Amino acid sequence: MAPSSAPGPHADDLHLEQLGYTSEFRREMSPWANFALGFTYLSPVVGIYTLFAIALATGGPPMIWWLLIVGLGQLLVALVFGEVVSQFPVAGGVYPWARRLWGVKWAWMTGWVYLIALFATIAGVVYGAGPYLAQLLGFEAGTTSTVTCALILLALALAINLMGTKWLAYAAIIGFTAELLGALAVGAWLLISERVQNLSVVFDTAGVADGGSYFSAFVAAALIGIFQYYGFEACGDVAEEVPDPTRQIPKAMRMTIYVGGAAAIFVCLSLLLAVKDYAAVISGEDPDPVTTILHDAFGVTGTKVVLVVVMVSFLSCALSLMAAASRLMYSYARDEMIAFSHLLRHFQTTRHVPPYAMAVAAAVPAVIVLGSVFSTKALTSIISFATLGIYLGFQMVVLAALRARLKGWRPSGPFSLGHWGMVVNVSALGYGVLAMVNMAWPRTPDVPWYDNWLVLLSAAVGVGVGGIYMVLAKPYLRSDARHGDAVPTREGVKE
Repeated sequence: MAPSSAPGPHADDLHLEQLGYTSEFRREMSPWANFALGFTYLSPVVGIYTLFAIALATGGPPMIWWLLIVGLGQLLVALVFGEVVSQFPVAGGVYPWARRLWGVKWAWMTGWVYLIALFATIAGVVYGAGPYLAQLLGFEAGTTSTVTCALILLALALAINLMGTKWLAYAAIIGFTAELLGALAVGAWLLISERVQNLSVVFDTAGVADGGSYFSAFVAAALIGIFQYYGFEACGDVAEEVPDPTRQIPKAMRMTIYVGGAAAIFVCLSLLLAVKDYAAVISGEDPDPVTTILHDAFGVTGTKVVLVVVMVSFLSCALSLMAAASRLMYSYARDEMIAFSHLLRHFQTTRHVPPYAMAVAAAVPAVIVLGSVFSTKALTSIISFATLGIYLGFQMVVLAALRARLKGWRPSGPFSLGHWGMVVNVSALGYGVLAMVNMAWPRTPDVPWYDNWLVLLSAAVGVGVGGIYMVLAKPYLRSDARHGDAVPTREGVKE
């Protein structure tokens, strides 16, 4: 059912009531803060600084083109999500969307996959921040300092999130402002004073293919773009905390892609043109070109100032991720779809946030971070698994939307693609499948088979565990909350 044509707090609550829910959240997040939340989740600085060295060593300077290619693909996904959230502005994002588009079993598995991936993404972000925070605090570089700093960042993110929606909104706006201005200032300075390469390098493979086919190397470098462009869905995770969500959230999702993508390309380009020796990065002689560039450009003191801005970006990103994960668990628990639902849906009366869900959103990533001490390529493994899981969760919603369209769903929210809906939906699904195949493709034949297939095996284990629990515990039978009602002929039918 479409919301009232006159948006306002009463109309928002009435629309939510028509969807079968009464919210305990406060609508204290402005549309600007909602966009900032998505931006800080997507976080150009976090994405580029985390994977710049890996992508450059893998695919050479042309890896920057993946930021444009993936950005266009993810825009298609964002458009599909915009149609869904415009009709179903319910907290939790992909889980309630899949529930209304398809049914309870599909929704349960979608939420499970996305939740596991979110935990891994949070771990990947704080682990990627570890070396930068260690530098800032003067710790000796190494696995121990990285893990310690990652845990510190998790604790800070949890503390701020527990303060409530208003403080989350403040933190998102501060993080967005600091990250965008910092990225523009640092990038501009590098382009003006530290540029040592010509723009033509974005077409120069820098010898990464060793005389063979460059295509496989270029495709392998796609992770920098694939990891960069998610976060826009977080705008919908907090749908019950935003005024006029049916109009504002689809807009915030698109703006996250536009602004975040442009900033990411700018940051990446400024770093690429400041690298003095590509061969040293590709060979591993310079394993941390970002720090090398910052030290050369700003000196020790100046680098610390830049790192403060970088750490604000990482913290804001972790905050947004943790908020998304906690809202998903709350939405799950509100429908009795997960173990310990009575705790995960519990609300802190003074702050109007789910504290136990937030605690879990910090505790599970902490365990993943601690487990990373046993891996020699922890960052790449965590990010690859997390990204594949996120994309799988996305495409389960995109597939559900396509299935619903074929069965008669006509998006009825204020934001609609009209006749272009089917084309965009099919294109979004095709893009997502290709991206997942690329992420899971084995590329290290010289290592044991289980290491070569680590990303796919990890995803299979995650899905398998969830599937076994769903079959045995049947959590989808615990609630009579609405499902499958996007398609008129299937309204009220359980699956």
